[in-house]
Amino acid sequence: SLHDALPIFKTYDLWINGEHTKPASGKYFDVLNPLDDSLYCKAAESNQTDINNAVDAAHACFSSYRKCLAKDREAMLTKAADLLERDREEFLEILIDEVGSPINKAQFEVTQTIGQLRAAAGSARRITGQTMPSDTPGRLSMSVRKPLGVVAAITPFNVPLLKAAKLVASPLATGNTVVLLTSEEAPAVSFRFAKLIEEAGFPAGSLNVVSGFGVDVGDFLTDHPLVKAVMFTGSSVVGKHISEICGRNMKPCVLELGGKSPYIVLADADLGLAVQNAIIGMFFYQGQACIASSRIIVEAAVYDQFVEMYSAAAKQLSMGDLHEMSTILGPIISPRQRNRVRTHIEDAVSKGATLVTGGEWEGNRCQPTILTNVTEDMIVCRQETFGPVTSIYSVENAEEALALANDTHYGLSGAIHTNDLNKALSLAHEVETGMIHINAPSVYDEPHVPFGGIGDSGFGREGVDVDIDALTQWKWITIQMPGYDQAH
Repeated sequence: SLHDALPIFKTYDLWINGEHTKPASGKYFDVLNPLDDSLYCKAAESNQTDINNAVDAAHACFSSYRKCLAKDREAMLTKAADLLERDREEFLEILIDEVGSPINKAQFEVTQTIGQLRAAAGSARRITGQTMPSDTPGRLSMSVRKPLGVVAAITPFNVPLLKAAKLVASPLATGNTVVLLTSEEAPAVSFRFAKLIEEAGFPAGSLNVVSGFGVDVGDFLTDHPLVKAVMFTGSSVVGKHISEICGRNMKPCVLELGGKSPYIVLADADLGLAVQNAIIGMFFYQGQACIASSRIIVEAAVYDQFVEMYSAAAKQLSMGDLHEMSTILGPIISPRQRNRVRTHIEDAVSKGATLVTGGEWEGNRCQPTILTNVTEDMIVCRQETFGPVTSIYSVENAEEALALANDTHYGLSGAIHTNDLNKALSLAHEVETGMIHINAPSVYDEPHVPFGGIGDSGFGREGVDVDIDALTQWKWITIQMPGYDQAH
């Protein structure tokens, strides 16, 4: 029948106070499958009324949820991890269709998210205080940690499930409640995650999910007087803007922003391993990762050999069916981002850069692109491309490599390849990044580590241990015992 032939698209309402809630405006926006720009779903377009409702629900829930026992928060987060294991295939399909993830990248993201939930569950019992000696006889002096209240979490499109878990699980583990503003390119996976959190036993209002456009409602959310902290992952420009809002309101924020991560290869490195890790560090996420190794810095003695090996490996990367494990490169998320990638490549080539390989498009997928002879006047030299485009630079020695690695406003991740342990550790301490990996890819994360950068790459750190500091506040309590002379 004609009805059977018509595609059925899911429509997502807002998730507020444990209920599917229609947007106040009645408006919905299209979410496209980036593989072919076909309609994937429609999502509610929230306005200030919706943000108010979501924050009010979170605030109302906080009055009771903050008293939730650590063992209960631990149990619910553990159950959420188990439910994600159970529903893995469903989440994989959403990641493939909504953001164009190849299956191997989607598998990686789901696995990391399960680990994130379990690690957050463990942190619920580690919210500890102190007892301290007092200068007054008979006075018991102690400090305790208290949750902040409503946390605003704003997530990106590139790893939407993992970031939703990172920016939701730690606030819930520490007794806070959350309003999650999804990326407009990836709302479906966050709404499905909210249902998982509900099934795990979290009370209505503890997690509220709103979709829409950050340019319209982002400031209203981060500036809201009932929002006590902001966790954001996204561009440096938006991150700085959020920092200004939080600064004038005296509220803490954790910002994980862009990167131009250096990847240093010294002459004594295992080149096979260096090439393999450079491929992972640049093309596993289609370059759509803030920790991608977008600046490869190679010692001159092995520069030509590295370029040849690296370009040969890049040419072999599959751009096939996203459901095939052999496929590495998926589509670039949106027309706007595709134009950015094209502009960076075309600008570099027009100004004299050498296009070693790539630069062409297959549908919405950009071939893995390697540039050499990149100079300061090229956009790609300084700006984050957020696509499968990397530049390779030649340096004479480790000192030059360090100087070039640090010649950036960013400072997120990086990698060093050498078999000289002394050089490796020296460079690791001197490279100005929040994270550095020796003989490994620049793309790496674990749920319990302090993840984040410096400079234009962000402020603060993510990770279930450091999140306890970011999402709780100290309170000092003293008790005067009877029978002591306090006169002196």
